Amino acid sequence: MDKILILDFGSQYNQLIARRIREMNVYCELKPFDVSLDFIKEFAPVGIIFSGGPSSVNDEGAPDVDPKIFELGIPILGICYGMQLTSSRLGGKLSSGKSREYGRAYIENLAPDSPFFKGISLKTQVWMSHSDYVSEIPQGFYPIAKTDTIPFAAIGNDEKKIYAVQFHPEVNHSLEGRKMLSNFLFEVCGAKAEWKMDNYIKIATENLKNTIQDKKVVLGLSGGVDSSVTAALLARAIGKNLTAIFVDNGLLRKNEREEVEANFKDMLNLIVVDARDEFLTKLAGVTEPEKKRKIIGNTFIEVFEREANKIKDADFLAQGTIYPDVIESSVNKKGASTTIKSHHNVGGLPENMKLKLVEPLRDLFKDEVRELGLKLGLPEKLIKRHPFPGPGLAVRILGEVTGEKCDILKEADHIFIEEIRNAGLYDEISQAFVVLLPVKTVGVMGDCRTYEYVVALRAVKTDDFMTADWFEFDPKFLKKVSSRIINEVKRINRVVMDISSKPPATIEWE
Repeated sequence: MDKILILDFGSQYNQLIARRIREMNVYCELKPFDVSLDFIKEFAPVGIIFSGGPSSVNDEGAPDVDPKIFELGIPILGICYGMQLTSSRLGGKLSSGKSREYGRAYIENLAPDSPFFKGISLKTQVWMSHSDYVSEIPQGFYPIAKTDTIPFAAIGNDEKKIYAVQFHPEVNHSLEGRKMLSNFLFEVCGAKAEWKMDNYIKIATENLKNTIQDKKVVLGLSGGVDSSVTAALLARAIGKNLTAIFVDNGLLRKNEREEVEANFKDMLNLIVVDARDEFLTKLAGVTEPEKKRKIIGNTFIEVFEREANKIKDADFLAQGTIYPDVIESSVNKKGASTTIKSHHNVGGLPENMKLKLVEPLRDLFKDEVRELGLKLGLPEKLIKRHPFPGPGLAVRILGEVTGEKCDILKEADHIFIEEIRNAGLYDEISQAFVVLLPVKTVGVMGDCRTYEYVVALRAVKTDDFMTADWFEFDPKFLKKVSSRIINEVKRINRVVMDISSKPPATIEWE
């Protein structure tokens, strides 16, 4: 299968590059910028992409590559920092300061016959984010595009099949960016579109059978998309040799435990553990978000291990780790990228764990996981459900988590999602939920003064969850939701709406 190698120089958009390529049915992997030449040769990519990054090529200790990479004869595309690095290492010159560009810009196509710019408009919108720029291009290169600000917005060398762009073709704001990436894959690299989910199911199933054979596997089933698809794939490969342990931590959505039992009780061996009191006891008095995450993660491991140890003949532990978990939880030793947040899947496993780890979704992005789940026959309502954080309601209850607050939030959130579904808006919204705020306000109910909780409604629309816009509901819809929550959920007397976009806000509140 033809593959593309993406070298990560720390760009916030590096996952987007990989997703765009996968969407075109070409397999790719994102690796640290300093992988060895031997690794690259063994990986045998048909093309290499240098991502953008926050550094300046001129900085001391800036991320760099082995210059021999340009002698491998493999097509290369440099993006933003990748363009500056490519130009600098091949004899070009950089400048900075006077030609900074951030946000939307328009490039003029200077080389419509270039294989990289084949079919691109003579003028098109792109997304810029740079202060340094290429002021003199290397020998053998020619200008492909320019802006009013910089003379070399894109350059190329057809003979060596090396191209570079100062903008970010992977983001939606670059209106013809997908076409440019497609040109690099198919016109420049000659890649074949062989990465398809039907093929993946066959390969993954066969690999799991060969790896596990007749041994037993234990899986922590959360009820979310990732662990559910992991369970379905493993069940297809090894059947009843899979035992799933579902831990009810008291921080789940309303009716989630019942839905998990209905979906999986006939597919595999399912053990349900009621650990609500244990989790809530350990969370008592804790208000700091990251501390909540660690307590929940550690407690889950304790409960899971306790139950897993009862299965005496288990050899493997399965996890629903997906590719973004792997990428975001890795810290490059030279600092090109840093940990964004702790993930409940990747971190926290005991060092002396006797079970072997199996992660069948480790190479898949979320949209690929959803596609896989549908092909495996899981309910569409489960597969297309909005994301739910690993720590559950604990990070949607600002401040201390209690059983009463969980019950209040479950009911309010259920009403909000129910009304979104009733209005036919669920698939238009990328993520929607309710947040319980750590404040109380004065209200009036039945001619009596109340002093109760406030909840905030949050709904966003996004293509990639790296940026997001708040969803604009019809006022009549909001009026109905607010009325239902206040009338049907005890201890709430005020509903507000979060109308913040990402950035500057994040999607979740904690």
